[in-house]
Amino acid sequence: MIEIYYIEDDRNIAMTVKEYLSQKGYKVSIFGTFESGNKALEHHIPGIVLIDWNMPDGGGNSFCRWIRSRWKELPVIFLTVRDDTRDIISGFEYGADDYVTKPFELEVLHSRIQALLRRAGNVQGQYLSCGSISIDKNKTAVFCGKEEITVSQAEYKLLQLLMENKGKTVTRERLLAQVWDNNGYYVNDNTLTVTIKRLREKLHYPSCLKTIRSFGYRMEDEI
Repeated sequence: MIEIYYIEDDRNIAMTVKEYLSQKGYKVSIFGTFESGNKALEHHIPGIVLIDWNMPDGGGNSFCRWIRSRWKELPVIFLTVRDDTRDIISGFEYGADDYVTKPFELEVLHSRIQALLRRAGNVQGQYLSCGSISIDKNKTAVFCGKEEITVSQAEYKLLQLLMENKGKTVTRERLLAQVWDNNGYYVNDNTLTVTIKRLREKLHYPSCLKTIRSFGYRMEDEI
């Protein structure tokens, strides 16, 4: 099921859109501020983001720029009143892929979403995110905020496995087996400890990467 994050402060509009798109088979999450949408994106990446151009805590341009700085291929649609349309058209450097003018027909919004997803593909599984750390699986790239981090193959596989199991403790035995032994290499337990140490250093010692003493490691979103 494709997930949609909808940034909208008008509860009535938001619930109408959510009900309609839910009937079309989408999972829709509503956020009433850019701040709450920001926090949600740092925990999980949806298939597409709908952004109201004007929100109580800022403009859609800055929020979209922040999205593009971390997830360049995440589809974004602006929803705007007619008076703001010229600003959006002249400002697509903000990174939006499309816009829909309010008031809009729900069928029109749905068709725009479908068209954009066909062009962009489903990026929902492309990105993994936890705190300031993100992975672009298509590019095999690791980011800490906006900074791309150079990692070894083992470090990348280790981080990916931890992030794919975010919120769960992954045992040392499983990490050793899946990161190294699957490739036919036998390594001792100290190899994992050293690799985690180097990964922490490269990622600037993230608080979301936790050591669960005597068991293993866990990636965990900060509250």
